[in-house]
Amino acid sequence: MIKNTFFAALLWMTTFPLWAMDSHPSNYFSDQALANIEQTYGVDARANVLAWQTLIDDGRQLSSDDEKLLLTNQFLNQMAFISDMEHWQQEDYWATPLEFIATSGGDCEDYSVAKLATLKMMGVSPEKLRLMYVKNIADNQPHMVLTYHPRHGDIPLVLDNLDQEIRPASERTDLLPIISFNDDGQWLARVQGRGGKVKEEGGAFWQELMERIEKQI
Repeated sequence: MIKNTFFAALLWMTTFPLWAMDSHPSNYFSDQALANIEQTYGVDARANVLAWQTLIDDGRQLSSDDEKLLLTNQFLNQMAFISDMEHWQQEDYWATPLEFIATSGGDCEDYSVAKLATLKMMGVSPEKLRLMYVKNIADNQPHMVLTYHPRHGDIPLVLDNLDQEIRPASERTDLLPIISFNDDGQWLARVQGRGGKVKEEGGAFWQELMERIEKQI
């Protein structure tokens, strides 16, 4: 789960294209890359990555975003929740989608980033996707989800590892939206629409994640 100290970083963070490639997902990882994944993370990791590629291939054949959202949410929510300290021996660590899937787990931002990357690779417009920082009211803890905005001004749908059902944000009274962001910048979060854009500068935290993603392709 996101730590309170991370919120300050979010306020100054811009976003970069999370997954720049538009090629067929099956071409994302060479045989050598898959061999390296297996050597680094184990046999199960290779199987996980191949299953992920198949998921993306299947998703690209679907005609509606709703079907892609459901397929992605169901697949990635199967991964285990593991805290950063337990998983990576760090207080705050943003895993790449590959690290999350290869190791079969992560925390809330890892689910959300992997969902965003997967949906983009399936062909969902990045304009419709937001990583959203929220507060989980029940336990008064910071949390991250992915939101999908069908059209400007529409109430977004929420993809959350804590709730298996994709529901409109207006029904998620257990979450208090704080700020959302994507490839275009950051927005003060509101239940309806995008809110007001607040920042568009480079951010080392997100840049470091992007650099690690690029090295894994």
